Amino acid sequence: MFGSIAARYDLANHILSCGFDFYWRKRAAEIVAHWRPNKIVDLATGTGDLAFAITKKSPAAEIVGIDFSEDMLAIARRKGLRKTIVADAMRLPFADASFDCVTVAFGLRNMEDWDAALREMSRVLQTNGHLLILEFSLPRLSILRAVYRFYLHRCLPFLGSFLTRKKTAYHYLGDSIEEFPSDDAMRRMLEANGFCGVSVEPLTGGIVTIFTAEKL
Repeated sequence: MFGSIAARYDLANHILSCGFDFYWRKRAAEIVAHWRPNKIVDLATGTGDLAFAITKKSPAAEIVGIDFSEDMLAIARRKGLRKTIVADAMRLPFADASFDCVTVAFGLRNMEDWDAALREMSRVLQTNGHLLILEFSLPRLSILRAVYRFYLHRCLPFLGSFLTRKKTAYHYLGDSIEEFPSDDAMRRMLEANGFCGVSVEPLTGGIVTIFTAEKL
């Protein structure tokens, strides 16, 4: 599906998020910059938006973008992302301990096996390396959660189809957000797969959440 909407993916995301996606990625990049990493792998990089946000804050870091969609990566390269590889995030083509930072924005939710994906992230991270996950979530406030659910299930599928010119685009998104682990469940999952020091930072009322952790 992602390949078929690649050309209009950025525009759709900016409009559907009301522009908040710029802020979410900027905040993620600020956190990464605080760690001062040397080698970063950005999983499910798509058209490279998080990678570019990180590069602005950490210009000296080497960053590699990974995605299973060549169509997405082609756009990322045209935008200026130098190092890209078509690969499955659950079977990364890297040796153990290859990076000191792993990032993934709005991608873990779409992976078939979350535990397997986290184990693979841990494998390619150096000891004491850092992980950042930026992902959609459900707002904490019940009233906001109800409004958000209405938008997810009633409005977003129609708008996504219109913006991408793909009838089924974004129809899966609401259900995938509903099914994604809660903060506590994600914390336990990270700790079970080789991470410690888990931190949870909700943004925009909890519409998205940043999870950070350190490899044991």
